[in-house]
This record gives sequence, structure tokens and C-alpha cells, in this order.
Amino acid sequence: MIKVIGIPYDNNSSFLKGPALAPARIRLMDTEGSANSFSENGMEIKNGVTYQDEGDIIFPDINAAKTFETIRQRISALLNNNYKVLSLGGDHSISYPVIDAFTHKYEKLNILHLDAHGDLYENFDNNPYSHASPFARIMEKGKVNSLTQVGIRTLTTHQREQAKKFGVRIIEMKDFSYSFIATLQSPLYISLDIDVLDPAFAPGISHHEPGGMSTREMINIIQQINVPVVGADIVEYNPVRDVNNMTAMVAYKLMKELINKMSA
Repeated sequence: MIKVIGIPYDNNSSFLKGPALAPARIRLMDTEGSANSFSENGMEIKNGVTYQDEGDIIFPDINAAKTFETIRQRISALLNNNYKVLSLGGDHSISYPVIDAFTHKYEKLNILHLDAHGDLYENFDNNPYSHASPFARIMEKGKVNSLTQVGIRTLTTHQREQAKKFGVRIIEMKDFSYSFIATLQSPLYISLDIDVLDPAFAPGISHHEPGGMSTREMINIIQQINVPVVGADIVEYNPVRDVNNMTAMVAYKLMKELINKMSA
């Protein structure tokens, strides 16, 4: 069974707080949203049947280093019991400890990172745990087989240099096509930053970056993946900036499609 766990932490956000409120708001769409609980291929995505909601990780100390260990240990415990895990962030910094735990479980892990931003900064705001740096930290450890980034539209010179240094494959949004899907390898982990979508489809994000993909394009990517998906996260939804729970519903929809894909 898929385990879903909330990681309500946004202390490593560089601009706005609010993503810590996301897990609760996404879950609320299951009962107060306007959609049913089925994925598009007909699977009912139901707590206790298709997945098990583990609740939220509690943080007795919001220190970044201590938070890293709290998250990593909780995810490791689930993986040690051979569960697949879908994490609901939280800012994107939560992906670093989550994926670190996955690299201990799965050798040669492959990552599909969907985002407007590369999150490859070597040093951002003098915070090694910044949400702008998780994939730099992950790649520095040398435990990942491949990192494919899709939807990127904010690359700086530094991030291009970082991508070259770590051998990251980047499909910028200006060059977007679905052809990369056929090249994805197993085991695959998906890190989905909601701001990969154009703000027109997902206004409830901290960093509005025009020119992103549509919700339909995002769903198509998930549905067309043909290798086993062992884990995923949904991050950077910010309820504080949402409009009528519009982005919450998008996140809930994507959660259902990811659980369906992970169940395959």
C-alpha cells in the first residue's frame, strides 16, 4: 500500500511562508472539494484502501539540520517496511531528506524533477538547506543515477554550471516535449513542485513564474510514465496565495494521479 505523509515545513523558504499549511489543505479537498476520489483511469484513490494516510511529521525543533534528520528518519522507517511513499510538503527543501532516505533504499535511484526552478544553487542565503538548493545537496552525495529536470524556465549562469557539473539533464519549458518520458529509468522518484505549472493554472504558489505548463500537460506526463515509480513528493503549494482553493484542487488531482501511477 502507498503511504502518504504530510511534511508541514517551510522554514527554508526564501521568499514567502505558507507551504507548511499545504498538507492539511490538500487533504481537505478529499471531503470539501468539488471532485470525486477517482483517478482518470478509474481507480478509486481512497484512504485505507488505495493508500494509508500517515498524518503529518511533527517538528519539535524547526532548526534546519534537526529537521533534516527528523524527516529522513521518518521516511526511512516507512521504506524499511517496504512501503512506497508520497510526501506532501512543505517547501522544496523537504525533498532533500526524503530523497536521501530513498537513496539508501534504492541503489541507482533516478529522479524526475518537475519545476520552474532548477534548485541547484550551491549556496543560497548562506543556508545549505534552502529550498533553492535541495538538488545541489542531493547530487553532491553521488548516490543518484540520474536527475532529469522538466519545465525549468529560470536558469541562471550558476545553475547552468551546476547542471553541467552534476550531469543533470534539463528540458527547459521553452523546449518542452514529451519525448523525455521514454528515456526515464527505474527505479524512478518524482519530485513535483506545483510552480512547474503556469500561475494561470496554479496561483497558490510563492514564486509566480509565467510560461509554465498546463495542468493537462502535467497529468499527461504522469500517465505516460512506463517505468515503476517508487516514491514522489508534491511541494511548494502555498494556501496563503491560493484563490478559492483552486491550486489545492490541482494538488489533490495530481496526488490521485501519482498514487495511481505508484500503484501500478
